Amino acid sequence: MSRVFGPNELLDCYRRGVFPMAEARDDPRLFLVDPDLRGVLPLDKFHVSKSLRKVIRQDRFSVRTDTAFTRVMEMCAEAGPGRTNTWINNPILNLYSALHRVGHAHSVECWEGDDLVGGLYGVSLKGVFFGESMFSRRTDASKVALAHLVARLRRGGFVLLDTQFVTDHLLTFGVEEIGREEFHERLDAALLVDADFGDASYCTSGLEALQLITQTS
Repeated sequence: MSRVFGPNELLDCYRRGVFPMAEARDDPRLFLVDPDLRGVLPLDKFHVSKSLRKVIRQDRFSVRTDTAFTRVMEMCAEAGPGRTNTWINNPILNLYSALHRVGHAHSVECWEGDDLVGGLYGVSLKGVFFGESMFSRRTDASKVALAHLVARLRRGGFVLLDTQFVTDHLLTFGVEEIGREEFHERLDAALLVDADFGDASYCTSGLEALQLITQTS
């Protein structure tokens, strides 16, 4: 992207169903992606395994929101086992940090004391949340963050959770793969919904999160 690209332009991309990526961590260029197949996670069909329910109920991690947004991005960008490179480069870091400052990008974080051990970040726009990336430094930390995200989205009236792509990890939670045309139809409908992500002061226990996840409409 050679033209000026800031938070407003980024939100326009999301409204059109496209999002930026980079080829590699050290590649400063960005390109827009509009996948033929898209991953979506139905908020009313989120699957939580019995073992994960136990971890969530025990409040093994302190779950916070928007207290370390850029740090979550930085940890998502770090290489890890089986992942020698990532697509989160410095322009991505700066762009989404700016979007966070205007209230449209959020992080859900899992802490052990003063240590950030897992989390995720994404973009909130009307009735849709676009999940971007997640990381985990402790067993189940990213899974707990995702469960708390779904609870918050259900509480706030969201109707669409975009995971962009489908992975084996996300399949365990019930993610579905749909075509581009169907995704854009769902996106258009979600952009007509007024949802509320809430602020960092909103906090819920693991038990409350499970109740929000499993409640029927």
